[in-house]
Order: sequence, then structure tokens, then C-alpha cells
Amino acid sequence: MDEHTTRHRSFEDQIPEDVRRHARAAREEMRESMKAFLPPKFWEHSRKARKEMLLAWRSMLDAALERMDKKEEQL
Repeated sequence: MDEHTTRHRSFEDQIPEDVRRHARAAREEMRESMKAFLPPKFWEHSRKARKEMLLAWRSMLDAALERMDKKEEQL
């Protein structure tokens, strides 16, 4: 386990389980209230936009990997 994971886990141990459970429930209730507040088209657009962002990141990673491969071939 690396240092970041160890720190993260110890932080979780400092917050009681019931507090974390209530925070998760509050987050879910907020999400549900937003679904009722905003029109379905908003959520459809949001999902599509999120997918496009992920595809853009994939494309950037693929390009970076290709550049790395080309540099290795030149060595």
C-alpha cells in the first residue's frame, strides 16, 4: 500500500461509520432532488457531455502512448 492510500484509509477511520452513512444518504437525496428539479433533457445532455469528455481523455492518452512508442523505437 502506498503512502497516499495509507493516509486516505486512516482519514476514513477517523470519521465514524454513521457519519459517512448519513453523508452518503444526504448526497443521494440531493441527487434525487436535482433530478426532479431539472428536466430530463438536461440529464441526457449531461451524460452525453460526460461521455465526450471521457472520449477526449482517451484520445489524448492514446496519442501520448503513441509518441512514447515512437520514441522507444528510435532508441
